Amino acid sequence: MPAPSFARLVLAAAATTAALAAGPTLAQQLPTAHSLGDLRYQCGGIGTDESTAMRAAMKDYPLSLLFARADGAYEANIEVHISSSQGGSKQAQSFVASGPVCLLQLPPGSYRVDVQGAGQSHSRTVKVGGAPQSLDFRF
Repeated sequence: MPAPSFARLVLAAAATTAALAAGPTLAQQLPTAHSLGDLRYQCGGIGTDESTAMRAAMKDYPLSLLFARADGAYEANIEVHISSSQGGSKQAQSFVASGPVCLLQLPPGSYRVDVQGAGQSHSRTVKVGGAPQSLDFRF
């Protein structure tokens, strides 16, 4: 096999440099995913880069949760409880949202989302399985 030409090596080096200069990909900017039964979730959005990445990724997740104060400032450390509003064998899942945006992967169905934070509690129901849904909670 012949050795690569100098021109090919220079082009490969230039492409690598351009990719590094462009910064991390969207997936690399998202926080670590966690799993609870059928639920897979990622919460974050603290800092401009991560917040931008989380909001851009919302279209790829069946359900997104947003947490903010009434004045629009983001909230974190929100207790989240998700249960099937259809009953059945689906187990309820709970976690603490470590950031103001949570991206959720969960099976199609109807769910009740209960959240608690900043001294307030809110509940919403949502049907997951068609177009991506977003629930905005204000505290």
